[in-house]
Amino acid sequence: MSRRIKRMNPKPRSRDERDDARPHQARSAKKAGPRPGGKPGGKPPRFAGERAERRGPERAERRPSKAAQERPAPEKPVEALLPTKVQTVIVSADENNMRVDRFLEARFPGLSFSHIQRVVRKGELRVDGKRVDSKDRLEEGQSVRIPPLKLDAPKVVGELSEAAQKTLKALKEMTIWEDDDVLVLNKPAGLAVQGGSGMTRHIDQMLEVMRDAKGQKPRLVHRIDRETSGCLLIAKTRFAASHLTGAFRSRSARKVYWALVPGLPKPKQGRISTFLAKEESEDDTIMRIAQHGDEGASHAVTYYAVVETAGNKLTWVSLKPVTGRTHQLRAHMEHIGHPIVGDPKYFNIENWQLPGGLQNRLHLLARRIVIPHPRGGVIDATAPLPPHMQQSWNLLGLDASRFDPIENAPEE
Repeated sequence: MSRRIKRMNPKPRSRDERDDARPHQARSAKKAGPRPGGKPGGKPPRFAGERAERRGPERAERRPSKAAQERPAPEKPVEALLPTKVQTVIVSADENNMRVDRFLEARFPGLSFSHIQRVVRKGELRVDGKRVDSKDRLEEGQSVRIPPLKLDAPKVVGELSEAAQKTLKALKEMTIWEDDDVLVLNKPAGLAVQGGSGMTRHIDQMLEVMRDAKGQKPRLVHRIDRETSGCLLIAKTRFAASHLTGAFRSRSARKVYWALVPGLPKPKQGRISTFLAKEESEDDTIMRIAQHGDEGASHAVTYYAVVETAGNKLTWVSLKPVTGRTHQLRAHMEHIGHPIVGDPKYFNIENWQLPGGLQNRLHLLARRIVIPHPRGGVIDATAPLPPHMQQSWNLLGLDASRFDPIENAPEE
C-alpha cells in the first residue's frame, strides 16, 4: 500500500549552510526518482537536474552509496507473449469427442480465442496430417500436430476484486476434497464445466481466481455434463494434471454414478456394451447407438446395478462407466429402455407421468471418484445427493445409506 509523503518545510538556513548541503540533497534527489504519485517517466523533482548540472559530470556521476549497491535490481517486465515449440500430441480417452478449439484451450490455458482460430484457419494445426475446422471433434488416439503458439502472459496475482472473492468463496463451498496438488468439487446441477456459446459462467472460468504466484491456474482433468451434479476432479499443478490425466487414460480411475430411472431393469445387474456416435442437428446434439465401423463411432461400456426400488415404478440404479464417452450413461440407460428421469435429451417414454412432488430435472449424480494420488496413496471422494434428488429420495422412501452393489462390478 503506497503512502503519500508530505514534505516538511525546512528550517531557514544561511547561504553557507545551503551550499554545504547541496551535494547531499542532489544525491537524495537522484535516488528518489519521480515524485510520489507522479507518472512514470514524468518530470523529475524540481531543481534536481539543475543542481546536478551545476555540480559537473564528475560529481553528478558519483558512485552509488553502499545501500544503493545492495538494493535488488528491479524485475524485468514479463514478456507479453510466450512462444512454444512445434509438438505432436496424442488425443487421450478423456479428450475423445472434444472440439479442436476446446482441446487447445484445455491443453494450453491462456491461449487467446483469436490465436486458436488463426492457427486452425491457416492449416498450421493438423490432425493425422489433415486440416481441420475449430469445431471438428477429436477421437482418442489421433495425432495432433501443434504449431508454435503464443500464450498470453499469466495474470499477475494480486488483491482479488469483490466479484473474484465471491467466486473463490463459491469454489470453497463446493470443495469436498483438497490438498496441494488436487481439488475435488461437488459441482451443482446447471453449472457447466467448460464454456460454450453464450455461456459466461462455468467451472473453467471460475478457476481463474485460483491462479498461484507463478500464474499457474488449476486444470480440468475430466468433464461431467452441465445438468449432472457431483464429483469433478481438478489438478492444481502441472505435475498433478499429467499424472491424473494418465490415470484416466489407463482407466485406473474409478467413477460411480447414481440415477433414478422408470421401471425395473432386468437383470438387476448387468453390462451395457455398444458403439456410440454423435448425431447433430440444427437444434441439438445427441449420441446414438452405432455399429462397429460407423464413422465417428466409439466403443462404450457401462456396468449397472439396481440398489432399491419404489413400487416397481421407479428404480435407483448405480452406474460404473468403464469408458468416458459423451452422454454415455444417459444414452446407455435409454438404450436398455430405462432412460434417466428428467433427461431432456434421452427420456422418450410416451404418456409417462412424473410422480407428484418430483422435480423434472436430470436425476444423475457423479456420486464417487476413486483414483491414485499423484504422490502416492488414493483419492476417494463422495458427493451428497443434490437438493432435487434428495427431495425425490425422501418422497420415494429411498435410503441413501444402503449398500451399493456396484462395488462388486468388474473394473473392465
